[in-house]
Amino acid sequence: MLQFVVILKALVEVAMCAFLGQGILYILAGSKREQNFVYGIMKTLTNPVTWIARFISPRFVLDQHIWLVAIFLLVAAWVALTLAKVSLVLAPA
Repeated sequence: MLQFVVILKALVEVAMCAFLGQGILYILAGSKREQNFVYGIMKTLTNPVTWIARFISPRFVLDQHIWLVAIFLLVAAWVALTLAKVSLVLAPA
Protein backbone atom coordinates (compact mmCIF):
# COMPACT_ATOMS: atom_id res chain seq x y z
CA MET A 1 0.00 0.00 0.00
CA LEU A 2 2.87 2.34 0.81
CA GLN A 3 4.37 1.85 -2.64
CA PHE A 4 1.02 2.75 -4.27
CA VAL A 5 0.81 5.98 -2.25
CA VAL A 6 4.41 6.86 -3.11
CA ILE A 7 3.75 6.31 -6.84
CA LEU A 8 0.60 8.44 -6.76
CA LYS A 9 2.43 11.18 -4.87
CA ALA A 10 5.20 11.14 -7.48
CA LEU A 11 2.65 11.48 -10.30
CA VAL A 12 1.06 14.45 -8.55
CA GLU A 13 4.47 16.06 -8.10
CA VAL A 14 5.27 15.59 -11.81
CA ALA A 15 1.98 17.27 -12.74
CA MET A 16 2.70 20.14 -10.34
CA CYS A 17 6.16 20.63 -11.88
CA ALA A 18 4.60 20.58 -15.36
CA PHE A 19 2.18 23.34 -14.32
CA LEU A 20 5.11 25.32 -12.91
CA GLY A 21 7.03 24.87 -16.16
CA GLN A 22 4.01 25.96 -18.16
CA GLY A 23 3.78 29.10 -16.06
CA ILE A 24 7.44 29.91 -16.56
CA LEU A 25 7.15 29.40 -20.33
CA TYR A 26 3.98 31.50 -20.34
CA ILE A 27 6.04 34.37 -18.96
CA LEU A 28 9.17 33.81 -21.06
CA ALA A 29 7.75 32.78 -24.44
CA GLY A 30 4.69 35.02 -24.46
CA SER A 31 2.35 34.50 -27.39
CA LYS A 32 4.72 32.08 -29.13
CA ARG A 33 4.40 29.50 -26.37
CA GLU A 34 1.92 27.40 -28.35
CA GLN A 35 4.63 26.68 -30.96
CA ASN A 36 7.16 25.72 -28.26
CA PHE A 37 7.85 21.96 -28.20
CA VAL A 38 8.52 21.81 -24.45
CA TYR A 39 5.33 23.75 -23.72
CA GLY A 40 3.42 21.17 -25.77
CA ILE A 41 4.88 18.32 -23.74
CA MET A 42 3.96 20.05 -20.47
CA LYS A 43 0.47 20.77 -21.77
CA THR A 44 0.08 17.09 -22.64
CA LEU A 45 1.14 16.14 -19.11
CA THR A 46 -1.35 18.52 -17.51
CA ASN A 47 -4.31 17.86 -19.83
CA PRO A 48 -5.79 15.04 -17.67
CA VAL A 49 -5.72 17.23 -14.56
CA THR A 50 -7.20 20.16 -16.46
CA TRP A 51 -9.94 17.92 -17.85
CA ILE A 52 -10.84 16.64 -14.36
CA ALA A 53 -10.87 20.22 -13.04
CA ARG A 54 -13.22 21.29 -15.86
CA PHE A 55 -15.46 18.25 -15.23
CA ILE A 56 -15.92 18.83 -11.49
CA SER A 57 -16.08 22.61 -11.46
CA PRO A 58 -19.39 24.44 -11.92
CA ARG A 59 -20.19 26.02 -15.27
CA PHE A 60 -19.76 29.60 -14.00
CA VAL A 61 -16.01 29.01 -13.57
CA LEU A 62 -14.39 30.55 -16.64
CA ASP A 63 -11.98 28.54 -18.78
CA GLN A 64 -9.23 31.04 -17.96
CA HIS A 65 -9.49 30.01 -14.29
CA ILE A 66 -9.55 26.23 -14.69
CA TRP A 67 -5.79 26.08 -14.16
CA LEU A 68 -6.32 27.48 -10.65
CA VAL A 69 -8.84 24.73 -9.89
CA ALA A 70 -6.42 22.13 -11.28
CA ILE A 71 -3.55 23.40 -9.13
CA PHE A 72 -5.81 23.43 -6.07
CA LEU A 73 -6.76 19.81 -6.77
CA LEU A 74 -3.11 18.84 -7.14
CA VAL A 75 -2.12 20.56 -3.90
CA ALA A 76 -5.04 18.93 -2.04
CA ALA A 77 -4.09 15.52 -3.47
CA TRP A 78 -0.45 16.07 -2.52
CA VAL A 79 -1.36 16.96 1.07
CA ALA A 80 -3.70 13.96 1.35
CA LEU A 81 -1.10 11.59 -0.07
CA THR A 82 1.59 13.00 2.22
CA LEU A 83 -0.64 12.41 5.24
CA ALA A 84 -1.42 8.90 4.01
CA LYS A 85 2.28 8.18 3.55
CA VAL A 86 3.11 9.42 7.04
CA SER A 87 0.34 7.34 8.60
CA LEU A 88 1.46 4.24 6.69
CA VAL A 89 5.08 4.69 7.72
CA LEU A 90 4.23 5.29 11.37
CA ALA A 91 1.65 2.48 11.58
CA PRO A 92 2.70 -0.44 13.75
CA ALA A 93 3.74 -3.47 11.72
